[in-house]
Amino acid sequence: MQDTHSPDWRNDVIQDFARSELFERTFQEGMELVEETAAYLDGGGRQESKLLSRNAALAYAAESMRLTTRLMQVASWLLVQRAVCEGNMVPAAACEDRYRLNADAVTRAEVLAPRAELPGMLTRLADRAERLYERVRHLDTRMYVESQTSERPNAVRGAMDRLKTAFGV
Repeated sequence: MQDTHSPDWRNDVIQDFARSELFERTFQEGMELVEETAAYLDGGGRQESKLLSRNAALAYAAESMRLTTRLMQVASWLLVQRAVCEGNMVPAAACEDRYRLNADAVTRAEVLAPRAELPGMLTRLADRAERLYERVRHLDTRMYVESQTSERPNAVRGAMDRLKTAFGV
């Protein structure tokens, strides 16, 4: 049984997550969404935005900025986790505030036009990015914020330990 009063268990939580299947799936999903969004905004989205009314074009610009900001934060967070997994960053460094997600940067944008006026592909990408961002924000909070204020391992760590024991890992 691990000493829950030692700060090392936090490092274990971070490293275990970075090596998990959940991380791999989330990383893959995030990077694919970044690529898909970039291709859309540089291609079809650019063409679609030229056909919009003035208000809808402003809303398109605001939404695309919020979308890219959200995805840049997610990609950055995922790359930090990858660096931990590959041993290029120690878990303690990944705990620094500069690597945390900044919800204020993506949640305070005004809606300038009804979503119905925006291209469907943009709104679908924005919805997917928002769901991914919220999942990553939840993981970030559990791993870094809650673990810094907690004196005991979180439920994910306990479950992983039980699985390792059950499978003799």
